[in-house]
Amino acid sequence: MTGYADPRRIEAMIEGLDRFTATPGRGTTRLTYSAEYRAAADFVTGWMRDAGLTVRQDAVGTIIGRIEGRNPDLSPILVGSHLDSVPNGGRFDGPAGVVAGIETAFLFRDLGLVPDRPVEVVAMVEEEGTRFGGGLFGSRLLTGAIAPEALEDLRDGQGVSAAEAMRAYGLDPARAGEAARAPGSVHAFLELHIEQGPVLEAEGRDIAVVQTIVGLAQLRVTVRGQAAHAGTTPMDQRRDALVGAVGILAQLPDLARQVGRGAVLTVGRMEVLPGGANVIPDLVTFTIDLRAPAEADVLRLIEMVEGTVAHAQGNGLSCSIERQLYAPPTPLSDQIQTALLAQAEGLGLSHRVMVSGAGHDAMILAGLAPTGLIFVPSRGGVSHAPEEWTDYAQLARGTDLIFATIRQMSGAVPG
Repeated sequence: MTGYADPRRIEAMIEGLDRFTATPGRGTTRLTYSAEYRAAADFVTGWMRDAGLTVRQDAVGTIIGRIEGRNPDLSPILVGSHLDSVPNGGRFDGPAGVVAGIETAFLFRDLGLVPDRPVEVVAMVEEEGTRFGGGLFGSRLLTGAIAPEALEDLRDGQGVSAAEAMRAYGLDPARAGEAARAPGSVHAFLELHIEQGPVLEAEGRDIAVVQTIVGLAQLRVTVRGQAAHAGTTPMDQRRDALVGAVGILAQLPDLARQVGRGAVLTVGRMEVLPGGANVIPDLVTFTIDLRAPAEADVLRLIEMVEGTVAHAQGNGLSCSIERQLYAPPTPLSDQIQTALLAQAEGLGLSHRVMVSGAGHDAMILAGLAPTGLIFVPSRGGVSHAPEEWTDYAQLARGTDLIFATIRQMSGAVPG
């Protein structure tokens, strides 16, 4: 039987967080280390303290709330997700997992439970890659996959480096390595996320236990030409970077279709400079996000894209491509899947097992500790848009599963 989590408390946290956006009335836009992000972090910190957690901020800005265990030297169970958003996104992607962790802490407090091993609720930075590119930035810092010196080179659309943004936020980028967790220092990681697809709603199921997360890569293409006057430069003497970029872009969808087997490719961001209506563009950059369930297909698609970009060289244009992120398909812990499914049965939750077509912090944390990921339904399958919605009762059912699994894994008993 379900009914542990409080949907009204979950709603208060989700709706409260949604106030902190740079685009009121047009969805959630909350970039890492921005003023909106600071307000959201402070809001989450307050709720964590209300739940009885001991709260700290690590060297890269991840908020960590801890339930101390009877054996505090044991490695902790981590639960949570991220606070940043895509531009004009939804209120649930990321925050739902953080809120599920905080609500779990409230349930430990309300039921008087004390775990044997510590439990830590984490609210991570920059999962989406919206500000600095590459995605999964916070979890990669948490696992030591990004060196502190690289923070000087990662820049946002305004040219601000991650290191500069951290300093403005009150952090020291030289100490970023202190956020990395050593192998063996984490017992397990659990994440709740909205499905971001239509399957659970269509099947009328409460939750899904994720078996595997697809492989993904994020690339950045640069095409350089020569700026010139739009009215005085003959067509056969132009070095138009935008024309070259369009030639590449026109071929990309067919590459994914050729690979098939669930491969997808998306161009999500593009910049044309100098940006004058009467100036021939001399610089075009755009991003490519590509994914496939099989690693061989991801690697083949990357190779095909790189070949297409290289072939576009010439006629006065130069082209380059940068791999900002690569993550192979990630199988999640069989042991934790079994535990989640057993708890779902005990709670009377309708469930299924599925593959995630979206990347999540869980795919990075899986390299550090046994990891589990669950989905709750998304209305209409819509995500990364203001219309993104998951009913609070459904979030509560997913939180019940997270709570019951952590209670079992942590050896919690009445204090």
